[in-house]
Amino acid sequence: MFRFFRMIKEEMDVIMEKDPACKSRLETLLYPSLWAIIYHRIAHWFYNRRMYFIARWISQRARHKTGIEIHPGAKIGRRVFIDHGMGVVIGETAEIGDDVLIYQGVTLGGTGKEKGKRHPTIGNNVLIGAGAKVLGPFKVGDNTKIGANAVVLREVEENSTVVGVPGRVVRKEKKEKPTVEEQLDQVRFPDPLAMQICRLEAKIEALEKKLVEYERRLKEYEALQHSDNDKRGV
Repeated sequence: MFRFFRMIKEEMDVIMEKDPACKSRLETLLYPSLWAIIYHRIAHWFYNRRMYFIARWISQRARHKTGIEIHPGAKIGRRVFIDHGMGVVIGETAEIGDDVLIYQGVTLGGTGKEKGKRHPTIGNNVLIGAGAKVLGPFKVGDNTKIGANAVVLREVEENSTVVGVPGRVVRKEKKEKPTVEEQLDQVRFPDPLAMQICRLEAKIEALEKKLVEYERRLKEYEALQHSDNDKRGV
């Protein structure tokens, strides 16, 4: 029981730490993330004891009240914060590490009806941006950032930044643990499309310079040919 209340305190503290809109610990009681996690801890306890109906009933009550759907079989670490939370879906075999920040509309799902492990494993200190989908039984490494609306379909190494559809790693940094400010940053992500356009523009500019040089040489050659013809009286 003491561990349970310590977990609630940790969840309150992490809400205050990561949401500048939260003004007091009392206000954290109004956050759906706190209640979704509390409901899940209880449902997971019943699930581990094979009381599946009661576990699912509790999780469905939590979904109705918070807008966050967490299967009671999912494993969730400490100090997980689901900011806003509406539309978040976490599958049965999903595993989430410590100090993970999840925004609204995120799905940690599977890709079919296969048995066994079919949902992702999320490492520690991971940020998953609004609307992102992480689909499949693979690992997302520690200290990773997944940009808003990214669709991640394969394993991601630690310290990576992933954006796009399908998700691509656009940055890798060697850092043990990001600061709170760094983890909350969802804006300063590299744009792979813009980077590709810049590379194409540079190639086009180089080709245009070569073309101008070839045209200049061709004109010099034609002028030289005309001069030789005039000298021969042709």
